[in-house]
Amino acid sequence: MNQQIEAGATTAQGDEEKVRRFIEKVTGGHVVGMERLIRWRPAWFADVECNGDLLWIHVRGDRDSDILPFPELQREADIMQILGEHGVPVPHIYGVCEDPSAIVMEAIPGTRDVGEAEDDQERHQVARQFVEALVAMHRVPVKPFVEKGIRLPEGPEEIALVGLDAYMPLYRRNKKKPEPLLEFAVRWLRDNIPRHRTEARFIQFDCGQFLYENGRMTGLYDFEFAMIGDPMTDLATIRMRESYEPHGVAFREICRLYEEISGEPIDVPVLLYHNVLFATVSCMMIAGTVAEPSPGDPHDVYLEWDIALRRTLIQALSESMGVELETVEPVAGSPGPNAAMLGMLRDTLDHLEVPDAVQQARKDSALNLLECIERGDRMGAELDRRALAEAAEILGTEPGTMAAMDSAMEAFAQTAGPEDHEDLLRFFARQVERRVQVYGPTGIGRSADNVALPPIR
Repeated sequence: MNQQIEAGATTAQGDEEKVRRFIEKVTGGHVVGMERLIRWRPAWFADVECNGDLLWIHVRGDRDSDILPFPELQREADIMQILGEHGVPVPHIYGVCEDPSAIVMEAIPGTRDVGEAEDDQERHQVARQFVEALVAMHRVPVKPFVEKGIRLPEGPEEIALVGLDAYMPLYRRNKKKPEPLLEFAVRWLRDNIPRHRTEARFIQFDCGQFLYENGRMTGLYDFEFAMIGDPMTDLATIRMRESYEPHGVAFREICRLYEEISGEPIDVPVLLYHNVLFATVSCMMIAGTVAEPSPGDPHDVYLEWDIALRRTLIQALSESMGVELETVEPVAGSPGPNAAMLGMLRDTLDHLEVPDAVQQARKDSALNLLECIERGDRMGAELDRRALAEAAEILGTEPGTMAAMDSAMEAFAQTAGPEDHEDLLRFFARQVERRVQVYGPTGIGRSADNVALPPIR
């Protein structure tokens, strides 16, 4: 184990040195400082002396995980280059390093936390600047993106489903177990395509990410999921971010600003449709690695996303289908069969000393996972009992095991007619809400506990 840790540290140091040399090559300067960021993907800030000036550089490394439909960093760099050429505020691209794979770009100053703004007036000012940038992005001609290999969807069905189509091969390849909720959502999306939407534009897809400083939005960032599709998708993803990453004003004000600045009305049913679609593909993206984790994955991060995104998907489906969901009864817990051993593990982790911030982050991740396992050990049996009983009411027979239930419910969801959709939604909603009851009080479950789609009007 010590040899593995030492080898990993050596590799990381070697990668950093390669990145340092590449920065100097593309900037023509000299790196005088470099800081590794503590996050789930390799990333650095660097200070570079260049012709008497000090450049602040951000290096965005490769996630090195199989959850991305567009893993090539060159694609993202090309997109930002085009946006910058058309006046959209994005970081300047210096180049793309091949080994290790990383984008070297201008670091934009500021924070994403609108709570740090001086007052509501400043928050509104920043929100307006963000929407202005969003509208400008939607007006960039699609031709330059197509010339760089970005798919141009044609017709209402391709435009509506471009995001789903991008993620589907990844989902099918990585799928490790039945996914009845996701298969139900996919069926619903294909059955409810907004046929009147015929114009495709460049979209960020995972929209709502910007920084600001001193009352000024300094730039948009993160275009690894960007594509050409329906601009209502970006409004939908902004809406989904609101519960954990606010934009400074109420979402309904974001919509009003978009209508004012663009001169185009918000198509509310289409926005709701894309809430369902984005939540679906986000769940699909991590379904395989949550079901069968890969070594080195940020396990607590993926589990946190999975719980929150499934709850968001249920809320989005409820809105679009016009189904008002009932509150589920509380889940009672009792000491689980593994309580003693889990206590031993917690005691061991609590007394584990770590040498640096990177190892502390890994320890925190382990403690987050342990917290969930402890609550699952106390309440998991009751969750299973209720799920099996409720599945029997839909299937007409008791599945016997959770694995058998998932297989049977997936098959039913894939073939069920519209007359069964409400019952299926209510079934899935109860499972998800009970999961939030169990894990919501944990560090991993806190995001799901706060999920709420804000009003559009």
